[in-house]
Amino acid sequence: MSETPPEDQHSTRPDGRANDELRPISFTRDFTDMADGSVLVSFGRTQVLCTASVDDDVPRWMRDTGRGWVTAEYSMLPGSSPERIRRRTSGRDQEIQRLIGRSLRAVCDLEALGERSITVDCDVLQADGGTRTASICGGYVALHDALSRLVGDGKLAAVPLTDTCAAVSVGIIDGQCRLDLPYIEDAGAEVDMNIVMTGGGSFVEVQGTAEGAVFDRGELTTLLDLAAGGIATIVAEQQATVATPPASRRQRG
Repeated sequence: MSETPPEDQHSTRPDGRANDELRPISFTRDFTDMADGSVLVSFGRTQVLCTASVDDDVPRWMRDTGRGWVTAEYSMLPGSSPERIRRRTSGRDQEIQRLIGRSLRAVCDLEALGERSITVDCDVLQADGGTRTASICGGYVALHDALSRLVGDGKLAAVPLTDTCAAVSVGIIDGQCRLDLPYIEDAGAEVDMNIVMTGGGSFVEVQGTAEGAVFDRGELTTLLDLAAGGIATIVAEQQATVATPPASRRQRG
């Protein structure tokens, strides 16, 4: 029997996607009414609520510097996975929220932000792989909306973002390089990576691990190219989402 042609290998994915195909993605703005920015981001069955809250102060160590601060918090809520997640901040949660904060600060002009802080909270409502990358993608949109509202309220002259920011997972499963891994693929991946990039194509962070088998330079290049293509699509969705300024919230009680 002849070997399966490479172009037919995508049919082996559990959900039938091509190896370079993203799960269905969406950004629902103003999912809640109270935060300065609020976005429900979905990557397939993974859903994360991202909210951005503005505080007219900065951490004590940043006072009188003229610079602002962007940070993040992350948690998986009870009921977000088949086994109940306890309400806690684990070492994994801390590592992920630092990644989210670093990623968003990479595209924010902190001097233009002025001495104010923005906290982006990422709460996983349903987890099916890629929660940290979805959090970065949704966190960017929530941050953009919060900053846009500061502009609309006359507190900033312009949105102090230098570029877009998005992230996606890639990996090697059964010897194939694949984009945007759901849990069933992520759990059995021989190589697992999370890639964060700007819309301009620069890398913010590359997290890659050989879980079950080592990988070579050619496979690394393929994975990076897969991530870049997926992130370009995500960035286009982000830009379309924020193209219209969010409604004012001056009337909030």
